[in-house]
Amino acid sequence: MATQRHYYQPTAYPYHHAPSKAPASASLYPISRVSGSPPDFSDASTTAGSRSSGGLTFSSAGEYDSSFASYSGVDVVDVLSDRMQDAFDPTPLDKGLARQAQTIHNQNLLNRKTRRSQYQDWREQANSNRTRRSGQLNAKQQELLELQALAQRRLKGARANFSEGLKTARDTKRDLEWTQKRVRGFRSAARLTHVPGISALKAKAEKAHPEEYRRSSKKYTYDDY
Repeated sequence: MATQRHYYQPTAYPYHHAPSKAPASASLYPISRVSGSPPDFSDASTTAGSRSSGGLTFSSAGEYDSSFASYSGVDVVDVLSDRMQDAFDPTPLDKGLARQAQTIHNQNLLNRKTRRSQYQDWREQANSNRTRRSGQLNAKQQELLELQALAQRRLKGARANFSEGLKTARDTKRDLEWTQKRVRGFRSAARLTHVPGISALKAKAEKAHPEEYRRSSKKYTYDDY
């Protein structure tokens, strides 16, 4: 004997075309944006063909359409925008921007401090180089002054030696002139005094020793006074 199985079939309601902007579920959207609130149903007010609650009765398809049309005032774009605003929390983004801005500010401060430190190091090095060069210039200037003083002393000594040499030359010239005068005077006196005696001696020697006198005359010569 075949067993008959009975399956539960829900009561079929008339199918109605919903508007394109109707929400899929009322719980997905804020209640404040819905133009009308859904009616409250109770088991006591449910009958075979209609439901009633608080004096509101849905007993036909036309009444159902009129009640469902009250939800068509919801804008899907606005609802999605509201949900995006609710889902998108700007706090992490603001914190990230603030952290990034603080990082950039700290980096700028670090770069500024680094540039300031580099500028101070450059100034200190420039001052050190200037001081060293100034010391070197002062040393060179002092050395030049010492060399100039030494050259002046040597020039002064050379001038003194030159003056002394000129004086010595004048004295020597004067002594030579005096000596020449004295020699000339002696020659004149000898010529005047001793010429006759010398001639007599020559004649006597030549007569006594002619050969020896001749050889000696060739070998020795005498100035005539």
